[in-house]
Amino acid sequence: MTVLFGLNADEAVSHVLSTNPAFELTQADIRGVTYRVFKNAPTHISAMLYGSRQAHGDGALEYLVYGNERWTFDEFLNEVSQMARVLRHTLGVRKGQPVGIAMRNCPELMILTMAIASVGAVSVFLNAWWTTDELEYALIDSRTQLVFADGERSIRMTPLATQLDLTIVGVRDAQTTAAQTYKKLLKTKCRQQDLNVEIHPDDDFAIMYSSGTTGHPKGVVQTHRGAINAVFTWLLQGAIAPLIAPNEPDPNIPAPRPSVLVVTPMFHVTATHPMFLLSIPAGAKIALMSKWEAAEAVRIIRDEKITRFLGVPTQSADLMSAARQMGETLPSIDYLGSGGAKRPASQVAELAELFPNAAVSTGWGMTETNAVGIGMGGEEYKARPGAAGKPHPPLQDVVFLDENGLEVPQGQIGEITVKSACNMRCYLNKPEATAEVLRDGWLRTGDLGYIDPDGYITIVDRKKNIIIRGGENISCLDVEGALHRHPSIAEACVFSVPDERLGEVVGAGVQIKSGHDISTSDLQSFLSQHIAKFKIPQFIWLQPDPLPRGATDKIDRRALQAACLKNHSQQSDQKG
Repeated sequence: MTVLFGLNADEAVSHVLSTNPAFELTQADIRGVTYRVFKNAPTHISAMLYGSRQAHGDGALEYLVYGNERWTFDEFLNEVSQMARVLRHTLGVRKGQPVGIAMRNCPELMILTMAIASVGAVSVFLNAWWTTDELEYALIDSRTQLVFADGERSIRMTPLATQLDLTIVGVRDAQTTAAQTYKKLLKTKCRQQDLNVEIHPDDDFAIMYSSGTTGHPKGVVQTHRGAINAVFTWLLQGAIAPLIAPNEPDPNIPAPRPSVLVVTPMFHVTATHPMFLLSIPAGAKIALMSKWEAAEAVRIIRDEKITRFLGVPTQSADLMSAARQMGETLPSIDYLGSGGAKRPASQVAELAELFPNAAVSTGWGMTETNAVGIGMGGEEYKARPGAAGKPHPPLQDVVFLDENGLEVPQGQIGEITVKSACNMRCYLNKPEATAEVLRDGWLRTGDLGYIDPDGYITIVDRKKNIIIRGGENISCLDVEGALHRHPSIAEACVFSVPDERLGEVVGAGVQIKSGHDISTSDLQSFLSQHIAKFKIPQFIWLQPDPLPRGATDKIDRRALQAACLKNHSQQSDQKG
């Protein structure tokens, strides 16, 4: 086969699709809608896992690194297989059953995700920062009664155990107190027999909770086909890159093995899909951090020769600062991506200068799309640091719609709407919310943007009342609901406050009831009992008067935000 170089993006995609059977396309009917899909992709997650052994040196290569703990790919497979048998034969887990995962990043989270998928059950990813109340909602919503949890999450769920008839299996620091533990189960003698589970491509694979405008988070139901087609979409990007920007390899220097560092929580798609799941067929080593610490990330990247880093923009800035202090340029990194929030334009050139071997990149995706979406990197990103990029080929169709669902002309702002086999199946137990965003296979994202004549998309605003704090989505109504539980509050309205490090943080305007006296710190302490720490407003403006209202007598969120930020700016000037 003749290898072609210097192609444009469309030519490169066409060449790979026509010459590489791994990326051959076909059509599939999914829930009554016809989509493009990868014809030869594995039919389910477990098939992808066990079919990737050759990509990892026939299982002999090191696959997972966590502190001083290390697994080869075969060792990882063996632990997945044992836990799958335990789930099926010891714990009685059946196909379609929800199984909760509540923990910080650790190897057990990855192993359990694969084991749960292997028996046809459904992983329910529970946000490790949630309070007991928030965990209770998700457990009831997903009908989850079996949960694997580390120490802190186990403590938070203990009050719910009797009420919800929970079985909590202790992981890591929960293993000293839990009646049932991961380590003990791993040693259980199980019959070495086939699990005999038939898994259809469109069976449910996972439930991930994403904040919405309804106070409570929505459970996004992802299928095996959706996740796998997302993974193969990213594999294709890797196949077309050298055709677009050829780089003559030095025959005396072996190509580095792809390796990734996971620094964002694995209960979010940014970590699970384009990092963990992609590492499997890509033959990549994966290093895992339980919590973010920039200097430690620099050390891991240097020592493990990490090639791929993907985090929220705050983490890129932290990494840059730590690398400078440590005198490191991290030459092994060839991909330095961001997701979860928009990276400040000024950061792009700085990162490119400090890490010259890295393609500084940006990406946009959603839990609802299995993280597939829009992206770009390298020179095109440096030339357009304010844009989000181009849609990842070859499965997505993208249009921009007005309020009436009509397509707007090129260059005009509309709601980004995507059709793809990677889209979610539904919002769990929310048919009305599902119908509102999913219509004939098209997903209305709630993000507003426009596309230029060259095909680059710029995102300008969000229709949803969502605050993105360092990559974490926070529902304004969720925080408002918690504020209204305080007996001294008459009304409250939540909005974003710009923040140089995190992008934006939570602010709130609050009317205090007549005759009541409460401080900002009192309110923040109260909220800590009801919502996760990252959702608690960093800035709270207290007033005795009603909050401003618009023509329809609804609180005017934008007017309140503008007034509070003006007050904040004046106070900052006075301090300065």
